[in-house]
Amino acid sequence: MKVLLVAAATPDTFWSFKHVLPFVFRRAAFPPLGLLTVAGMLPRDWQLRLIDLNTTRLRDADIEWADYVFLSAMIVQADSAREVAARCRSKRTTVIAGGPLFTTSHTRFPEIRHFVLGEAENVMPALVADMESGRLQASYASSRRPDITLTPVPRWDLIKLRRYATMPLQFSRGCPFNCEFCDIIVMNGRVPRTKDPGQMIKELESLVAAGWRERVFIVDDNFIGNKVKAKAFLRALVSWRKQRNVRLSFTTEASLNLADDQELLDLMAEAGFHTVFVGIETPDEESLIECEKIQNTQRGLVAAVQKIQNSGLEVMGGFIVGFDSDTVGIFERQRSFIEQSGIVTAMVGLLMALPETRLFSRLKQENRIVNDSTGNNVDGVLNFVPRLNREYLIQGYRLLVKRLYAPDAYYRRILTFLREYRPRGPSLRPTVRDCLALIRSFWVMGICTPGRRTYWKFVARVMLFHRRLLHQAMTLAIMGHHFRRVAATI
Repeated sequence: MKVLLVAAATPDTFWSFKHVLPFVFRRAAFPPLGLLTVAGMLPRDWQLRLIDLNTTRLRDADIEWADYVFLSAMIVQADSAREVAARCRSKRTTVIAGGPLFTTSHTRFPEIRHFVLGEAENVMPALVADMESGRLQASYASSRRPDITLTPVPRWDLIKLRRYATMPLQFSRGCPFNCEFCDIIVMNGRVPRTKDPGQMIKELESLVAAGWRERVFIVDDNFIGNKVKAKAFLRALVSWRKQRNVRLSFTTEASLNLADDQELLDLMAEAGFHTVFVGIETPDEESLIECEKIQNTQRGLVAAVQKIQNSGLEVMGGFIVGFDSDTVGIFERQRSFIEQSGIVTAMVGLLMALPETRLFSRLKQENRIVNDSTGNNVDGVLNFVPRLNREYLIQGYRLLVKRLYAPDAYYRRILTFLREYRPRGPSLRPTVRDCLALIRSFWVMGICTPGRRTYWKFVARVMLFHRRLLHQAMTLAIMGHHFRRVAATI
């Protein structure tokens, strides 16, 4: 059996890091972990090829070679997924589609006849049998959450690692919280399921054996959803790093209650974690209560962020405008909070009603849904009727993003972060690529683009007051170039 696995292309968004990649000579931020994991569930005697449209062109010959095409996509990749499906249909090659886009929105794709809905582990035996017999069902779904301690190691041999900036691994699925706008709990549930520490070490060993020595993204819905098991994994990771003398660095996603557990913070820093993405959403208590972001309520948000950064972890923050409780001053309050907290990478988006979320259901009952979600909350498009004036909200959002990523504001925020940041654990060692990226940044940001005078003032201040954090400072400066390019398109 010949199977072509195709990952849809990602448009230019905050998360694509498209304008950062040329600095580090890579083609995409990270590979499609879902498809690599599914590939590990297929029979070893099958012939597999993987095409990631973020790094590689899909040829007609690839489609013609395959007996089946596995197509995976997120909501933001819908347009690319449609193009792939159309090309496969023209070649009479059967498509089996899966991933977040199709799990919650497969009815939007009548041109695709076969789907894997939800997590794949429990349905793969039936799917493989039906593929071999040529009797595919319309959809495959399981009512049970799979035991991910049985999930195989991803098939790294199907990709060229050097094309990517970061390698993804998954420790857990699910999140114990119940945020109204979030579709994670729709797809993966509210009871976190984790892999065993030994299983994770095996996956890390597979990456090292494949030649990877750089950043690893633990792509969990909430890495600390089960704190006890997270700590057990971190202790095993600390021990493995010491035994193997491997200097991988890690980033992940976690809820803000991370700030409440100093032992957990210390373990993450010791294990080599340097960055954590946290959904802060808004400094307004009423809006947090509205969306049931209870883990962020009744606390000093700035103090929580500063505690995490004092513990050696840079906080990347997610923010949302457009809640029903938002008032006309929300944009200034968001800007002020982000500046004060020293969150450099502040990913601000418009509220989006994602399919099958409680938010979507509520707004649909109120007759406020106006179109499908694009999955891109920075495209300036609302798919529901907001309480604030629609044009005021969109224009206020656009102005907020442009102000946050203007050179003077952005570099000032980096300096605020550097004053609060207390690196611990293994230090980041600049690679040859990092040094080349620094030189390129001197040319691109220091000579060729607007804001160059502000850039050189920033570099001078870093050299005078934060020289030991030069690597982090310049990495953030380069990321700011990407964010400004995206902000200009909103």
